[in-house]
Amino acid sequence: MTTLHKRWIKSCLALPVLALLAACGTYGPPGKLNIDRSIQAKSQNSRVDFVVLHYTSAGNGASLKILSERNVSSHYLVTDEQPPHVYQLVDESRRAWHAGASQWYGRNDLNAGSIGIEIVNAGGEGLVWAPYSAAQIATVTALLRDIAQRHQIKPLNIVGHSDIAPQRKVDPGPLFPWKQLAQAGLGRWYDEAQVAGNISQLQQSGLPDLRWFQQQLIRVGYAAPTTGVLDKATKNVIAAFQMHYRPSRYDGLPDIETAAILMALR
Repeated sequence: MTTLHKRWIKSCLALPVLALLAACGTYGPPGKLNIDRSIQAKSQNSRVDFVVLHYTSAGNGASLKILSERNVSSHYLVTDEQPPHVYQLVDESRRAWHAGASQWYGRNDLNAGSIGIEIVNAGGEGLVWAPYSAAQIATVTALLRDIAQRHQIKPLNIVGHSDIAPQRKVDPGPLFPWKQLAQAGLGRWYDEAQVAGNISQLQQSGLPDLRWFQQQLIRVGYAAPTTGVLDKATKNVIAAFQMHYRPSRYDGLPDIETAAILMALR
C-alpha cells in the first residue's frame, strides 16, 4: 500500500469523528442545546399591548395572599401603605391571571398580551366608593410610565377591568382618576371644548338611537351588543364607559353628555 493510499484511508476514517465533534459543538452535553443568541432580528416588538388596572377589594395582607397563593394573580400589586409598596408577583414575560374573559377592540383573552396592576382599595357599589390615596396614584403613575415606555403601549390600551369585562367587573371604579393619568400621557381622554360643542349640537338634533350608542362603544374599543335595545348588557357597557370618562354619573343610561364624549373620543 502506498503512502498516498494510507493518507486517504486516514482522512476517510477521520470524517465521522469530525462530524461527531461538530455535532457536539452544536448540541453540547447530552440533553442540553447550545443556542447561538449573538444575532437578534430587527423585526420584533413586545408581546405586551395592554395594561389593565384593578382594585383588590381587600386589605394589604389579604390581597398579597390571594394574588400569590390562589387561582388569580397580577404582575404588580400596589399597597395602600404610606408610602405604597409595589410587589412584582409575576414576571412581565409570563401570563398573569388577572383579566379573565375579556375583550378590547375585538381582541379576546387579554391575559395573553397584557400586564395587570392590582391596587389595594376596598372598592364599593352604588354611590359609596373607597378613595385612592394621592401616594397610590403617584406610585401607579410612575409604574405605568415605566411599563408604557418599555413596551410602547398606546394610551387607548391603558384600561380598567370594567372596560374589558363590563358584564362582570366594575373595578377600578368611578373614583379612579383616569383624567389625571391621561394628562400625564398615560391613557386616552377627549377634548372638553369639543364635547361642549357636541352637546350644543345634540341639544338641537336630539339624542341618537340605541344602535348608534352601541356602534360608537364598539368603535372606541368596548364589546357591546348590536341589538338596538337598551338591555342589561348594553347598560353595563354604557356604565363602564361612564365610569371611565364621565364618573359624575354612571347609571348606564344613554344621555346627551355621554353621546358628546363618544363623538369626541378617538
